[in-house]
Amino acid sequence: MTVPFELVARGKVRDVYAVDGDRLLLVASDRISAYDHVLPTPIPDKGRVLTALSGWWFEQLAPVLAEHDAGHHLLAAGPALVDEGVPAEVAGRSMLVRRLSMLPVECVARGYLSGSGTVEYQRTGAIVDVPLPAGLVEGSRLPEPVFTPSTKAAVGEHDEAIPFAGVVAAVGAEQAEALRSLTLALYRRGAEIAESAGIVLADTKFEFGTAEGRLLLGDEVLTPDSSRFWPATTWSPGAAQPSYDKQFVRDWLTVSGWDRVSEPPELPEDVVAATRDRYIKAYEQLTGTPFS
Repeated sequence: MTVPFELVARGKVRDVYAVDGDRLLLVASDRISAYDHVLPTPIPDKGRVLTALSGWWFEQLAPVLAEHDAGHHLLAAGPALVDEGVPAEVAGRSMLVRRLSMLPVECVARGYLSGSGTVEYQRTGAIVDVPLPAGLVEGSRLPEPVFTPSTKAAVGEHDEAIPFAGVVAAVGAEQAEALRSLTLALYRRGAEIAESAGIVLADTKFEFGTAEGRLLLGDEVLTPDSSRFWPATTWSPGAAQPSYDKQFVRDWLTVSGWDRVSEPPELPEDVVAATRDRYIKAYEQLTGTPFS
């Protein structure tokens, strides 16, 4: 892909270009990451799904953001970007956004016990500093959604869960309270919308920044890369759940015997195809719109 702007950052999935002093172009590639590694095999159309789904969620969540005197960074996406000088073949996977001063924490909300949260709970009865009731198992619904933030690691490094005091230390007490409140409000609304579409939103992460003193939701929102989506019809606590997200890839990597340290292996064609199908299924079921 040729983009006529300066490349200023490259993440695990997105490439960031400077359009001008106030705006950035986020281009979602088909790269997929797992266990803090970028895998060598792309997932066709993944970037287009992530972009389209994020744009849809920004619109759905705008009322919640407004209630908290916050906003989001998205200015435009899709074919309209051709007028901004973005090539047509790139526009479908691109978002034109406001530049933000990004906050140095990942804002994680969990409504169900899964993944690393289950491991931590089984060891301590809590997720970092958030105590949970006894008797929960993998896939259990929590009594209330919880805020379990983490560090924001660079590519190749590991995000690490931190207590709420760590958020306070990073951004100040007032900003930390605002992040917790807004993260949980966005999760609750997202979970309601997903539930109405027959999907369980088990957990998700948000990233926030500021512009002109205002808190803004940035990056991607409620995609299969940043969230765990489970079919509601098959949800059954006590085991790992079938999912519409990249957990399918993580599971294959675990079975493959990869040590999570060396270079990751190529994904087989059937795993690539099945992962693509899961991303598209999540988009279509959530939005009610066919993916093209």
